[in-house]
Amino acid sequence: MAVERLSSIFNQLKPGSSAVSAITQKNPDDVVVTLAIRTPLTKAAKGGFKDTGLDYIVYSVLKELVQRSNLDPALIEDVCLGNVNDGKAAYLGRAASLAAGIPHTAGASSANRFCASGLKAIQDIANQIRLGAIDVGVAVGAESMSTSDRGPNPFHEEIIKNQEAADCLQPMGQTSENVGNDFGISREQQDTFAVESFRRAEVAQKAGWFDDEIVPITTKVKDPKTGEEKTVTLTRDEGPRYGTTLEGLSKIRPAFPQFGNKTTGGNASQVTDGAAAVLLMRRSKAVELNQPILAKFCGATVAGVPPRVMGIGPTAAIPKLLGQFNLTIEDIEIFEINEAFASMAVYCLKTLGIDHEKLNPRGGAIALGHPLGATGARQVCTVLSEARRTKKKVLVTSMCIGTGQGMAGLWVNEQV
Repeated sequence: MAVERLSSIFNQLKPGSSAVSAITQKNPDDVVVTLAIRTPLTKAAKGGFKDTGLDYIVYSVLKELVQRSNLDPALIEDVCLGNVNDGKAAYLGRAASLAAGIPHTAGASSANRFCASGLKAIQDIANQIRLGAIDVGVAVGAESMSTSDRGPNPFHEEIIKNQEAADCLQPMGQTSENVGNDFGISREQQDTFAVESFRRAEVAQKAGWFDDEIVPITTKVKDPKTGEEKTVTLTRDEGPRYGTTLEGLSKIRPAFPQFGNKTTGGNASQVTDGAAAVLLMRRSKAVELNQPILAKFCGATVAGVPPRVMGIGPTAAIPKLLGQFNLTIEDIEIFEINEAFASMAVYCLKTLGIDHEKLNPRGGAIALGHPLGATGARQVCTVLSEARRTKKKVLVTSMCIGTGQGMAGLWVNEQV
């Protein structure tokens, strides 16, 4: 007993322990998550959502959220849709909200912070709740990469006179090669990381660990040869490739030979369609409405890095976020960092000094896919599900952003 008591006191005195205690305190004005769900992630241009527009994908996930929350939709005061490539995102988000049963008394908007758009939408809704502007809101992240235009337009000649501004036009594959070359991350290191991402996703999918975060979506798919249309119900992610090996990945040709020879279709994120939705409210309102509190949203922040190595963004955003809460890397029990490319994932893992066991325990975008605007919200669904399963408490989600930024969010799991 004496040894256990001394151990308990020692743990309380460890650096960071008081900070963890501080963020786990409950306050009636906390912003909390009461529901986090997502669609299956499907292969762009050839998967289950290839013939489905962004409007229907958003509508479907919102309809499921309204039904599963058992919440009077009239209590929802705003909806924010994180999306990258659809210029009409705010317009279709509003229409999808109305069709899903959210009355016209709620507002709707869109947010675009490139790959972190889903997390940005969460931050926007959370900030409104924190400021007292609303009590209940919904953040959605969604992308139809099957139908989106992913190419940037050239900048004005005055803008590209600035080299870093011009670097924003570099294709993502080029920035991945820059990270690999600048920081000495080999093709073998990248392939090895990718193999582990596929292995973890395979284990998680076979074990049913994704089942509580994914909602089935019924849609229509056309046969590319006959044009025949059939109705399908999508229930699982299409990205995991069972039995992926290092030998197999090593045989894949470089995807961007004009820029380098390390990045391939096997060690980069998959082009994907999908959506995720997160229901947020003030803690006092959640208690009043008898809503299940899944997690506390502590905050999010953004930090910039050189655009030519945009993938290293989490190494700027995560320390900044943790510093705001006096936390250390060791205090975080699960990290979800977007695997845009294995080059940046390996760099972030090593530079931040993260235990690989804590990083993307169910695999990441290399294995699951990366629907640009959706991933920031999808990560929340996944990390909260994993935290419930493993009883982990302090969680971080983070994204790299194409123009040379990083974004990170801090969460406390309350399902323990």
